[in-house]
Amino acid sequence: MYLSFVLERVNAEIQRLKTNKKTQSGSAPGQEREQKGVIVSHHGIAVNIRFESGEQRLVKVKRRAGHVVGDTVAVKHHRLTRLPRKTELCRRNSRGSICVVGANLDVLGVVVSPLPSPTPGYIDQSVIAARQAGLIPLLVINKADLETAGSFIRQMERTYSESLDIFVVSAKTGQGLDALKLYLRDGLRAIFTGITGVGKSSLLNAIFPTLDLKVGEIYEAGKRGCNTTTVSSLHSLPDGGELVDTPGFNEFGLVDITTENLAECFPGFEQVPHGSCRFRNCRHRTEPGCIVSTMVDSGQIPMERYTAYTEILNQIEAGDARFRTRR
Repeated sequence: MYLSFVLERVNAEIQRLKTNKKTQSGSAPGQEREQKGVIVSHHGIAVNIRFESGEQRLVKVKRRAGHVVGDTVAVKHHRLTRLPRKTELCRRNSRGSICVVGANLDVLGVVVSPLPSPTPGYIDQSVIAARQAGLIPLLVINKADLETAGSFIRQMERTYSESLDIFVVSAKTGQGLDALKLYLRDGLRAIFTGITGVGKSSLLNAIFPTLDLKVGEIYEAGKRGCNTTTVSSLHSLPDGGELVDTPGFNEFGLVDITTENLAECFPGFEQVPHGSCRFRNCRHRTEPGCIVSTMVDSGQIPMERYTAYTEILNQIEAGDARFRTRR
């Protein structure tokens, strides 16, 4: 039903444009002007484009054409051409498929909350993916108004305050939102990601009340949220900047990352001098001359951070072996 509705809107838009073209004096079909814009939402068989003129309209696309929210495009004769991307944020899903989450982004806001709490490795892998893609990662702690929030916030700050900017907010009370809006308004395009139920859409509603995005409830038995956002969407914020809302996903599998990149991007390893280990391909386990092992032994790197690193390293190695076998 939903796809039929979208297709009906697309066909109506195409018919409207054809009708307007016929009524314009001196306008030949071959002289249609190319228009540039940005994809602000994707509906499978069509994308909604915000053009430079401010107009928005749906344009029909092939289902697996690879377009994503944030793509800059050119449209002429109802044909869409994607322009080169400045950045793209990718993740690997549970089936091993690579998904492009968004394009031409500047900031990744990893949204977490005391309830539901982040799945193991989610924050670290999101930060690694952001840094690998050339984005600035932020940690946005939502639901600061909950009674259980205090200990959770202290834990997050203890783990990540040396690595990331942290914003403690409440979509319900408005706590901390002014600081977050101030950060985003300098022409930055940010994307919010997080597991289902952490309140990404609630945050957008609080930042931009006229959006009125649908929000869900937390299932008490499993302490997990229900996914109310089904389509990624790009929104221009009232005070400046842009923000992408995405459906929740509970894992952020890494894509094409080497051991060297993992250590360089891992939150908690920022003080490790680049190329300081004896071996160039050091995996920072038991290799002789490993500076990371030395810093762990001296307490410069907390053991919990090192353990988190090795867990992700194990997953990458296991994943590489699995995907090599598939190929």
